[in-house]
This record gives sequence, C-alpha cells and structure tokens, in this order.
Amino acid sequence: MNGGGLLVAGTTSDAGKSVVTAGICRWLVRQGVKVAPFKGQNMSLNSFVTREGAEIGRAQAMQAQACRVEPSALMNPVLLKPGGDRTSQVVLKGRPVGELSARGFFGTGDARLGTGLHGGGREALLATVVECLEELRSSHDAVICEGAGSPAEINLRRTDLVNMGIARAARLPVLVVGDIDRGGVFASFFGTTALLAPEDQALLAGYLVNKFRGDVSLLEPGLDMLRSLTGRRTYGVLPFRHGLGIDEEDGLAVSLRGAVRESAVSEPAGPQVLRVAVCAVPLMSNFTDVDALAAEPGVVVRFVDRAAELADADLVIVPGTRGTVRALGWLRERGLAGALARRAAEGRPVLGICGGFQLLGERIEDEVESRAGTVEGLGLLPLRVRFAREKTLGRPHGEAFGERVEGYEIHHGLAEVTGGEAFLDGCRSGSVWGTHWHGSLESDGFRRAFLREVAAVAGRRFVPAPGTSFAALREQQLDHLGDLIEEHADTDALWRLIESGPPADLPFVPPGAP
Repeated sequence: MNGGGLLVAGTTSDAGKSVVTAGICRWLVRQGVKVAPFKGQNMSLNSFVTREGAEIGRAQAMQAQACRVEPSALMNPVLLKPGGDRTSQVVLKGRPVGELSARGFFGTGDARLGTGLHGGGREALLATVVECLEELRSSHDAVICEGAGSPAEINLRRTDLVNMGIARAARLPVLVVGDIDRGGVFASFFGTTALLAPEDQALLAGYLVNKFRGDVSLLEPGLDMLRSLTGRRTYGVLPFRHGLGIDEEDGLAVSLRGAVRESAVSEPAGPQVLRVAVCAVPLMSNFTDVDALAAEPGVVVRFVDRAAELADADLVIVPGTRGTVRALGWLRERGLAGALARRAAEGRPVLGICGGFQLLGERIEDEVESRAGTVEGLGLLPLRVRFAREKTLGRPHGEAFGERVEGYEIHHGLAEVTGGEAFLDGCRSGSVWGTHWHGSLESDGFRRAFLREVAAVAGRRFVPAPGTSFAALREQQLDHLGDLIEEHADTDALWRLIESGPPADLPFVPPGAP
C-alpha cells in the first residue's frame, strides 16, 4: 500500500514552495512520520551529488535533510541545467543523458540526447517521474512533492509533469502557496483555481498564505470571502521571517551587491571583519558554496560584477558556472580578469571553485560545453583543462591545513595540474587557490583554517569564531521552518489531506481550462 502524499504548488515562482515543503517535511518527521521529499522536474544550476553519485537539485537535498533521510535520485528524477545556447542538459535519475532545447523539451523535437532518454519531450518523461514517486510512496508514510512555477501555466499544461500533470497521474491533493508580501494574493489564488481544468480543480484542496506581516485578524474577512468564492479553505497563514533563505533552485535570492540571503553579519571574534567578494559570473552554479562563509561571525559576503568592487575585498571567489568559457569572456569584458591578475601579482587572496578553478588555469580545451575549442585561461594557476563528454560526479574527501574536508564534484572539465602546491584535488600558487570541490567550506575545521590563512595573507586581523557549526545552523534553520508549519498552519487538516487525499466536494470555479 502506498503512503500518503501532497503537492505544494505556488501562485508564482519563488512563492515559497521550497520553504513550505521543507517545513512540512520537518514537522512530519518530528511527529514520527517516515517522510520523503519529491520534485518531478527541476530547472536549476544549484545541484548536489548523492552518496551513490547521482546529481539532483540542492533544494531536494535540503528537503531530504529536513526529513532526516539520505538524498536519492528518486527525489528529483528530472533535472534541467540551463546552458548558454537556449538548451539545457537533461539529467535523468541522477545521470546526464544529453542536451535538449526548449522546443524539444516542450514536445516539438530538436533534441541532442543520448540513449538514456527516448522519444524527447516532457511526455516521454512522465512515466519515469510517476515511477519514482510511486517507489518513494511505497517505502514512506508520506511524500511531500514540490511543484514548479505556477500550476496555471495553461500554455504548458499539455506536457506538464511537475504540477497538475503529476498530481493527476498520482491522485495527489494540491496545496497552493501564495506570497502575500508581493501583493495580489487573493486574485492569485482565485485566478489559479479558475484557470485549471475541472479534473485539475478536483485536486486543488486549498491555499496557504506565506510571508504575512501584521494582524491575521485583518486578513480573515478576505480568507472567508475566498472560501465562499472557491469552496476551498486556507490551511494556514505563515508570518514573514527574516533569514529563512534555503538552497534555492532558480537563482540568487540577493542582489549582486547585497548580502547573502537576508542574514545580518554577526560581530567578529577578533578586531576586524573579513570581506569576501564573489564574482557573479554568468550561469553561476552552486552559489550556496559561500553560505558557510556568510554564516561565520565577522565575514561579510557580497556578490559583485564590477572590477572596482574587488578593490577592498580580502578574498575574491570565482564560483562554479555551467559556462566556463562564457564566464571567462565575461570576466575579460568587464575588466574583472585584469583585476584578478593584479590581485594575484600583489599576493592578495583568490579562490576558484569548479568552473572558477578551471578558468584560472593556463588553457581550456572545450569541445563539449561551449564547443569553443582551445581557449587561453587567466594563467593564475598552473593547470590545463580538457572537457570530457562524461561528467564527473562524486563525493570526495581529504585533508587540507591539517583538517578533514568533504565535498562533492560536478564537472566535465578534467584538470591537469602542472605545478604549485597540492590543495584538495586542485592546487595553490602564491595567493591563488583552486579546487573542483563544491561544499568544502561546510567542513568547519577546514573553513576556519582556510580563513585564518586568507586573513594572514591579506594582512587582516580577523579571527574565526571557534564554535561555528554550519551543520548545526542548517538544522536550526530547518527546525524554524518546521515551527512555522506547526504554529501557523492547521496541521490536523494538513495531515488529513496527506493521508486521505482531496475533499470529495470541491466545487468547480469557472471558466476553467480545456
């Protein structure tokens, strides 16, 4: 017998689906429920590698942590990684199977796919998505699914497999989340419902208001009117909370010159702060690599896109990217390449991660990602990179600065290091470090040792705080999400929905969609 299920949809992208899904998962696991997360299809450059070497979206990995289970390829069977030429790499059950254009993905052909995917288009993927969901439901008491964008994207409904497509195929009740902080939430709830076909409306059980500021009693008349118009209840009103940004899938939750997330910088343990500038390269991937730095008291992290913004940085990070050659050109066009070269010549710290590591080398041979052939790198590290068609996916571990380090690898580029000092799988040359390892800065001892070295090289009197645990901070954040659900949602009604499915008496709201 399959376990219960729920699909968390949204009125818009970034309405809070990932946060609400994680919060419901953490609330359920604290009640002793064996629960798993699921998202049929992600479009994201922010990904993670499971212990079995499968690539999935970071949001689902974080939601798995909320469930206190190991992430699995079953939790995100289709991952699309956008490229620079209107195509996306298709990752199916954790393995890349080829490139697909938007036209091909929406069912009109024009695909460059390997043998792992037959037929092209979303319709060919729905069976796989349903199979993965059913496998999870067979081994868990509940599976909490996350939608994408809006379920009322009527131009895409025919080939949808992540919103009402999977809901109808698996008979899942649907909860629609709306961000009231953006305004127009009542119109969004009503319009979303009224644009769905009758068969889809029969699954849309109700609504959840997110990011409310103020007195809930002032909202209640509107909620009552919404129920009389749609025949659907609101399952909760979640208050606005700062600092609950999690591993987003679609892009930065910050401006290029803003702080990471919404978190304030804690007072430094020593006399000075440490300033970190992250180059906001095109097609940036795994920007969450710097979250652990932002969690350190006294470390100020910002994303930058101008050469002048590197001047006062104690450490500059060139992050991962799905377009290494494109990012290299962007750095040169904006004068950032020259600024990085001057930093290296002056002995000022630079760290390259994955694609950022590759472009710091002497030469790149790329017939796979950009098909640009041989391209000259920035020449700040002694390495040459050759792109292979086979993607490297792994969970490496090792030691640096006398501390144990764990990370994960996601890259096509193979690096041949020809000099310098060993640094993780990469190298160090003077004040420039480079590695393919994502997530290494989440290893607390290594992060503190690395920051001490950076501060010494930069001439800053920065002292890492001795007790910062990134894992503990992440757990605390997930518990806050669980608290939001437990304290501000009708959890008894939510559980009935998960266990028993949508109410049988949900009325049709015209006009509907064909």
